[in-house]
Amino acid sequence: MPGAALLYHLARDWLSREESPRIPESALMDESAAAHAFLDAGAHGQLAPTYLYHAIQASALIAPGARVVDLGCGPAVQLALMARLAPAAHFIGIECAPAMLALAHDYLRREGTTNVILMKDDMTRLDGIASASVDTVVSTMALHHLPNPDELAATFATIHRILKPGGSIYVVDFGRLKRKASMYFFAHEHAREQSPHFTADYHHSLAAAFSLDDWRAASQTLRARDGIRLVHTFLVPFLVALRGPVTRAAAPATLTAARGHYATLSSRQRRAFHDLARFFARGGLELPFKPQIP
Repeated sequence: MPGAALLYHLARDWLSREESPRIPESALMDESAAAHAFLDAGAHGQLAPTYLYHAIQASALIAPGARVVDLGCGPAVQLALMARLAPAAHFIGIECAPAMLALAHDYLRREGTTNVILMKDDMTRLDGIASASVDTVVSTMALHHLPNPDELAATFATIHRILKPGGSIYVVDFGRLKRKASMYFFAHEHAREQSPHFTADYHHSLAAAFSLDDWRAASQTLRARDGIRLVHTFLVPFLVALRGPVTRAAAPATLTAARGHYATLSSRQRRAFHDLARFFARGGLELPFKPQIP
């Protein structure tokens, strides 16, 4: 169950009249130390349970043979896990930061991931992706890198352009909290277990998050597509997602891969996974399936 400190900060943020201004990130995460810290947090550390959660949510929208675009794939840890849960799909990882692309190429090679290609492109334009050519678009924790709400709207318009009729999306990122104290708490809650680079970037990411109103305004066209809805975590928009409807049961290969990955998590990471699942479920986003063996 969530700790008392977490519940305290959620309640304070929900009731607060404070409105922290957005502070855009000054640069892409292109420093080597920061990029490696992010990779390690996803592969082994603080982000591992979050990555499994997002991979499960995305996998429920990906049919065998689907063409999937991942916007802002970073070092490809999350992307490789999604590709493992949907082995019959074909993934294109989009990234514009050279340090991240270099790490992504190396990580995919080491993992033996064969159903992913990487492409350097701008997520607000995607000049290398044809219109109406993609079955599913995913993006996890990348949109806060955009400089302003106009570029957020441009990204959502580009997603709308490249999706096939009937295509679906799972796009998730931070929402902007009201209180600076809440942002500090979330970024530093596990500071002893993560690198200083990761903690600092986490804090900057929360400050750079778009507001729920920004999400609503930018996503109007996408939300007009069948079944795509905007949801956020319980009480406060710590995380915000645009999500298409689940129309199929999980394939056996998906269940096997998810359960195998869940088995590698520590007991603390499993608690974090289930806390996140409950946090989102109470906001209206249920987990398509549970990765633990009944």
